[in-house]
Amino acid sequence: MWVERLRHKRSPQTINAARVLLRYTVRLNKLIFLLAAASFAVLPAWAQEPDGRAIFQTRCAGCHGTDGNGGEHARSILPVLASKPDDEVIAIIRDGVAAKGMPAFKQLPESEVKALVASMRSMMQRRRRGFQPVRQKVKLTDGSEVEGLAVAKTSRELQLRTDDQKLVLLRRTGERYRRVTSEADWPSMHGGLSGNRYSELEQLTPANVSRLGVKWVFPVPNSGRLQGTPQVYGGVMYVPNTNQVIALDAGSGARLWDYTRPPTQGLIGNARSPGNNRSVSIAGDKLFMQTDHAHLLALNRYTGQVLWDTEMADFRKNYNATGSLLAVENLVIAGTAGGEEGVRGFLAAYDQQTGKEVWRFWTIPARGEPGAETWDGPDIDHGGGPTWLTGSYDPEAKIVYWPTGNAGPDFNGDNRKGDNLYTCSIIALDVATGKLKWHFQPTPHDEWDWDAVQPLVLADTTWRGQPRKILLQANRNGFLYILDRITGKMLVAEPLVKKLTWAKGVAPDGRPIMNPNSVPTEEGQLICPAVEGAANFFSTSFHPATRLFYVNTLERCAVYTKRKTPEWQAGRNYYGGGGRRDPNDKPQKFLRAFNIDTGKPVWEVPQEGPGDTWTGTLATAGGLVIFGDDGGALAAADASTGKRLWSFPFTDSLHTSPMTYMFDGKQHVAMMVGSLVYSFGLP
Repeated sequence: MWVERLRHKRSPQTINAARVLLRYTVRLNKLIFLLAAASFAVLPAWAQEPDGRAIFQTRCAGCHGTDGNGGEHARSILPVLASKPDDEVIAIIRDGVAAKGMPAFKQLPESEVKALVASMRSMMQRRRRGFQPVRQKVKLTDGSEVEGLAVAKTSRELQLRTDDQKLVLLRRTGERYRRVTSEADWPSMHGGLSGNRYSELEQLTPANVSRLGVKWVFPVPNSGRLQGTPQVYGGVMYVPNTNQVIALDAGSGARLWDYTRPPTQGLIGNARSPGNNRSVSIAGDKLFMQTDHAHLLALNRYTGQVLWDTEMADFRKNYNATGSLLAVENLVIAGTAGGEEGVRGFLAAYDQQTGKEVWRFWTIPARGEPGAETWDGPDIDHGGGPTWLTGSYDPEAKIVYWPTGNAGPDFNGDNRKGDNLYTCSIIALDVATGKLKWHFQPTPHDEWDWDAVQPLVLADTTWRGQPRKILLQANRNGFLYILDRITGKMLVAEPLVKKLTWAKGVAPDGRPIMNPNSVPTEEGQLICPAVEGAANFFSTSFHPATRLFYVNTLERCAVYTKRKTPEWQAGRNYYGGGGRRDPNDKPQKFLRAFNIDTGKPVWEVPQEGPGDTWTGTLATAGGLVIFGDDGGALAAADASTGKRLWSFPFTDSLHTSPMTYMFDGKQHVAMMVGSLVYSFGLP
């Protein structure tokens, strides 16, 4: 209409311009209409896409905090996300965690659960990208200055990472700081290379141990029941967990860094259990750890950065690892688990700088090799002999001593007649080459799962009036063995426990003198000791002043049965039977001190409890033996007399052994209990 009006009032040029404008206006209106229609068409799709962040804020933030990093009622969800794949996180959301008060969300639609997990992953990444430690420069009490990134800080202390990536631990003194002192490190599972959990520290004594109290406690996130021993080096405590190491200030428990990798899917064996990694090992600036799927890693001990990663064995063939490694010379010597899964055991040495394998000793000989004649039958191909506990080392003799595990299948030896070398043995290897120097087999042809995987304690002492290098082991089969560790000759074999029925003694050549009716049967046979053994992997200790060997022993029997073993398969156990408790047998644990000249007990401390703890001993130059009590307490006794002097009760069953270290002039005793790390000291 307005174009017609323009005809009478405007020039032809004006009219043409108006017509062009009209055409573009119509096209623009059509475009706007189409865009609007498209918008309305996709709006329902947008509405159906769940908002993961909104779901988190509605359902999770009230407990875990709006950023997921912990709130009033629950801890941070970030460690769970860092250590578990999506399917496991989804399972936690679906099933809840009743023990920790987390409800189950079984009715939540699948699309909302996936959106929630994706949102939490994004939250974790944003937090990692956004976290920047604050750089600080502080004055020290000696007038100097130190500068670095503050990895942790409170009003009382400061932990810096300097430009050379070292950690500096500081304590506030007025307006300035002082460096802490750290002495008496504990760099491997048993503290030193000798396997003897004995410490030269003497600040704690029978006179003052009653004043021992908790100095700090650190909760290990998502750990399950811990079985390891913390290591301390340069004032930093390293806490082992399955696929995880957490670095703490050993004086306060402040977290400095942690390294975590997700659990391996499809894994079989003990390493699947959270908390089942038992130790790391430290040398110089490197920390060495094992993963659940039998990889050996070197980390920068100041930062947790991975320096190299070496596959020890293929986990798809049933191998796994639980932290058996020892850093000696320029090597890391390490073993694997998998004895109940039919692996072929080995011990290997790796170059500390590169992770390359230097040598390997197979604990099960291949067909045709020396030792294969002790395997009459097809089970030689899956004979077990794992090396899952840390061994010991004599730097003067240049000999590595390592305990080996059970023969497989565990409870049925029908298809492996013979002694089954080198299972259930103590092996002595040349550190440079891995060549066998000698072996000693406490339990030939094992049909009870009595592996020899117990600590090997090396001592240089006077034995029956003569200087001698000896090796002590409280064996799972119920006997205490003392060997000459240079030659492997047996010096002593005496009972650890009173409930011992499978053998009447040990012959001079080291072979057990068996009693009749002492092997598993299909109907079941009552035999002592039980499957757990008279002793197990928990620590033992020898005190050079008292000349006593301290062992937590178990008095228990079991009914052993065997069954036909199916053909070995990857991904399946390879037991061949088992042991069940005798309902008429009351188990009891005793702390016993043995005279090393005679092998006889000098005193014992009975313990009240269910007989199910897996905890050991620590001896100190201060005249104490510190031990885990079956009643669920950390306790201390006089090392000479066994008189109980102090105890601290826990609410969890004990599955670890105590250790000790010196920090800032004060002796600490530390122990991992349940999912917590406790550090004790004097006021």
